[in-house]
Amino acid sequence: MYGTRPTRPVQQGPVSTRPVRWAAGPLPWLTAVALLFAAAQLAFVVPGSGLAWDETVYVSQVGGNAPAAYFSAPRARGISYLVAPAAALTASTTALRTYLALMSAAALFVALRIWRTVLPTPVLVGAGALFAALWPTLFYGPAAMPNLWCALGSLAATGWTARTLRGAPRPAETTGAASAVALVALMRPADGFWLALPLMLAAVLVPGRRRPALGAALGGGLVVGCAPWVAEAYAHYGGLISRLHRAGEIQGGLGWNFAVDDHLRALAGRTLCRPCDIGWESPATAVWAAALPLLAVGGIMAARRAGRGPVALLATATGISTAVPYLFLVEYAAPRFLLPAYALLAVPVAEYLTCVCARTHRARRPAGTAALALVLAVHVGVQLSVLSHVIRTSHATGARFAAVAGALNRAGVRAPCVVSGDDAVPIAYYAGCASRQTGGHDASITPEALRDLARRVPVAVLVTGGGVAPPVTRGSHVVPLPTGRAHLLPGPAVDRARG
Repeated sequence: MYGTRPTRPVQQGPVSTRPVRWAAGPLPWLTAVALLFAAAQLAFVVPGSGLAWDETVYVSQVGGNAPAAYFSAPRARGISYLVAPAAALTASTTALRTYLALMSAAALFVALRIWRTVLPTPVLVGAGALFAALWPTLFYGPAAMPNLWCALGSLAATGWTARTLRGAPRPAETTGAASAVALVALMRPADGFWLALPLMLAAVLVPGRRRPALGAALGGGLVVGCAPWVAEAYAHYGGLISRLHRAGEIQGGLGWNFAVDDHLRALAGRTLCRPCDIGWESPATAVWAAALPLLAVGGIMAARRAGRGPVALLATATGISTAVPYLFLVEYAAPRFLLPAYALLAVPVAEYLTCVCARTHRARRPAGTAALALVLAVHVGVQLSVLSHVIRTSHATGARFAAVAGALNRAGVRAPCVVSGDDAVPIAYYAGCASRQTGGHDASITPEALRDLARRVPVAVLVTGGGVAPPVTRGSHVVPLPTGRAHLLPGPAVDRARG
């Protein structure tokens, strides 16, 4: 039986790699992981944080501090639905982040608990702790961004699928897998596709474990999750093909692009690396990710010896699938893109580390145990160090947005108002204004319409540093800002500024 101790010391033969059963079972340990995950977010990430650019777009759709920002073609509304209960009640960023921190911790607990019948407690808890300790996981836990929720949904969908393939299929497990795929597709339709693909293949191709009903349910979940995005494509973007084409343009065009090295460099603390032409600022921050493939292979081998090879292989294959588009098809990098892959690859990595720990424990090698503990401690230390850097950078950016927004308010640009130009989307949110752009990814108004709008409400066009003002600003009143200047178009804004 898995996890039992031998009744007497083993004198000869190979050293057992079976871990000792954790008598308390997984529930208290998973609870501890979730509570520590929530506590770390509340202690380090939430205090003093402001909303980043993309967050202001998602939050503004359902409430918050300003009118809805333009919703570009690649975006999906899943995260807006998730934040709606908090954003509808308060514009407080701290309240929103606290809500998301608690929700993400609860979701991590639920996603891990799904695996309790196919993974032993040490592996399950180890996988959860490894994933929760990564700086992108901690940073995006309380963020109004879809990527962590795609990761947790991917973990849940794969767990439900593993349970269904391992034993007699149950309606609850099939429904759970389909629902988790639908959640991921609602957050990011492309992520839903790359998640569902290997799970559907496993459901219909694994010899002796074919589950056509599961494959159909996973496909149905993908369709249901993508349905709002597709419906919106026909309502606002000229159809599905048109929206897909525009989404590809905004993302720089989808095609072969080797971005593995970009993602490794971004782990030094770049939340977005576009273009990713930076040097190796801190190679040590990417050591764990570079070692990830080898650790995963070791975990598959260890799981195979323990009779859990198919489970580890499914988690690994699904994790690789979710990473493929970001490593090989997109021309830029962001650590949050690979969160689904990290969540799933944590399973085989935990299998390997548990096996190593069991070997050293059985062989009574305290030096080996101490060395493993030291390596893990250094890893966590690196993650917290990078997290601290990312938090400082995020706070500085938020403070800059707030300072510019405050200067605009003092210049008479107050709600109802419109902001255009450089960094207009987040600054408009901070100022309580709508954002409208005359060009670029968020183009939503013509220059003529913007000038006409200025006759009714204050309109400011932002220019960063010593940049050249666009033609639409002719005849405007210039107001200095902490990061450049604002051109107030003729109308109420100019009258207030000059009055």
